[in-house]
Amino acid sequence: MSADTRPGAGATVDGVGMGTAALFRALVDDAGLFPPTGLPMAEALERHRNDLAGNDPVLTHRFLCPAGRLAELRDHLTFPIRLGLILDTPDVPPIEDVPVELVEVRQAPGEPPGAVSERLAGRLPGGARLFVEVSPGDRASLVSLPRDGTGPGLKFRCGGLTAGAFPGAADLGALIAHCAGHGVPFKATAGLHNAVRHFDPALGVDRHGFLNLVLAVCAAVEGRDPVPVLKLTDVGELVRLAQAVPDDTSARARELLVSYGSCDTRTPIEDLVALGLIARRPSATTTTGTPGTAEESV
Repeated sequence: MSADTRPGAGATVDGVGMGTAALFRALVDDAGLFPPTGLPMAEALERHRNDLAGNDPVLTHRFLCPAGRLAELRDHLTFPIRLGLILDTPDVPPIEDVPVELVEVRQAPGEPPGAVSERLAGRLPGGARLFVEVSPGDRASLVSLPRDGTGPGLKFRCGGLTAGAFPGAADLGALIAHCAGHGVPFKATAGLHNAVRHFDPALGVDRHGFLNLVLAVCAAVEGRDPVPVLKLTDVGELVRLAQAVPDDTSARARELLVSYGSCDTRTPIEDLVALGLIARRPSATTTTGTPGTAEESV
């Protein structure tokens, strides 16, 4: 793998290499409450407090919590947080004491994302953005979305606890291309524990890599097919691609890919450090729950 000799490539801003800062800044939401790590509320919040103290720029420092556990959250909360609300209740609960930035909800069977947005209109906490989880294979439901980017964002599940929960690269790539073509922001979750796509012998399936995902979005905003990038397993090639992403492409790609939920907040940073795409921050105090078990189920 050849070194990146572009001006500024070796410098850092907030611990992130200048050439790749826009790609990875505020990428990882804290999903520590969710399986399989499933930290108890008090432990998840303590880890989040440590992450806030470490202030690593790769983390969004946004805490994801199911609506059904808000009372438990309030019982344990002793410091300010920014909340991503996972709507697992029939209605949006009243929230006035915690800033809610995102509301994520699964579409009901046969309910297009646009209809979900209409159903929840006027019921979201002030300023919160809505993201509707769609099946990667359900491309038909996307036709109800406005073509000007004014509708809800989307949420893609990239894995799970069984092989069948992992979407193929073609289905995932089609959703990415749709979002890039119509300016629809999206979030991702599950299966994105590590940076690079790899085979999981326990499940007998290829796991998507979060670096593959980021670079696939870059390809899509440049009008290229994201599927080959999703399938890449060559670490050196992926690093080379990341180092070569133009600044305007990085900005457009991250406007689309808002973040992804991970129940492990340490491994994504360690992977990027190991790949040489960000610099290690000596002052960081990021911790995690159970290493190696991150299969986000948000």
